[in-house]
Amino acid sequence: MATAITNVRVFDGDKVIQNQTVLIPGHIIAIGGIVPEGADVINGEGATLLPGLIDAHVHTNEEGLRNALVFGITTELEMMGHFTPEQRQLIAESDDMADVRSADFGVTAPDGHPQELIRKVAARSGPPAHQHGVGDCPAELQAAPTVSTPEEAKDVVAQRVASGADYIKIMIEEGSVLQEPGLPTLSHETLVTAVQEAHRHGKMAIAHAMTAEATEQAIAIGVDGLAHLFIDQPHTSEIVKRIVASGAFVTPCLALNSSVMGRTGADLVADERVSSKLSPVWLKALCGSFNTYPQGNFDNVLGTVAAMHKAGVDILAGTDVSVPFPQLGRAYSWRKSSSRVATVGRGGADSY
Repeated sequence: MATAITNVRVFDGDKVIQNQTVLIPGHIIAIGGIVPEGADVINGEGATLLPGLIDAHVHTNEEGLRNALVFGITTELEMMGHFTPEQRQLIAESDDMADVRSADFGVTAPDGHPQELIRKVAARSGPPAHQHGVGDCPAELQAAPTVSTPEEAKDVVAQRVASGADYIKIMIEEGSVLQEPGLPTLSHETLVTAVQEAHRHGKMAIAHAMTAEATEQAIAIGVDGLAHLFIDQPHTSEIVKRIVASGAFVTPCLALNSSVMGRTGADLVADERVSSKLSPVWLKALCGSFNTYPQGNFDNVLGTVAAMHKAGVDILAGTDVSVPFPQLGRAYSWRKSSSRVATVGRGGADSY
């Protein structure tokens, strides 16, 4: 039986259309037209229908993918984690989970990021409850292969592609904004090789980089995207120009940046539309913050996003949500990140 949603406002990805009837017969959606006899009619007056949203930076599992749908996220881009081919197939066939794309394990140095976080989560959460996902810290994630040489980078990238990675994640993180200064990092030659191998296999190379120096390094080695925004200094016209010239997209992860600087998500907890859908564990997490870089200036971060958008950089909305870390919560942090992007020069429709 078809479903017809009447009197509803529709955002089609470009513009808002008022007072529409949306017909959903099976998997085909039609906008406008006559409601067929026998259709299940829903009055959408006062509501808005829009395309499924994408969280461009998560670390997730089946539970997270189900939770994403509750908040309108229909696709999540995992940036470090592991799904078996069987799990990917199950997710693709399921109608109660968001779709997922994954980098599988990232390319990082021995004891490099995110091993310091994985150890902390593993110590806190104990034995894994599931078979994958950073939040569960299974043995396979804690023992993910690392890279020391260009030759090892070739091997690891090939392994990621063979295991079904949709893109390759490369870590450039020395720990200064995470209160972990001195984290091991990959050599320039190894980074270059990782990017080249990703491209040779037809995959995008996406870099984790949270400082201006790391961002400059990522752009210089030819990455296709930045999974974070630098937060250690204001932007300069030079670094914005380099990002524009590279063609790389940027996922600022503003909710994470805010948490790193000591801000909480308590305002989300106060919103019944959010709190009514969350467990006590996630509500508690939203009220806290990472606070590893309290000297940071969040207005500078917003200014950087505005400057990049004005210059033509593609900006994606992402959260970096995994386990209940302070101020982070699956899809609802996406809403917060998206609204912050909208406040720095992007129109409401542009934010989607």
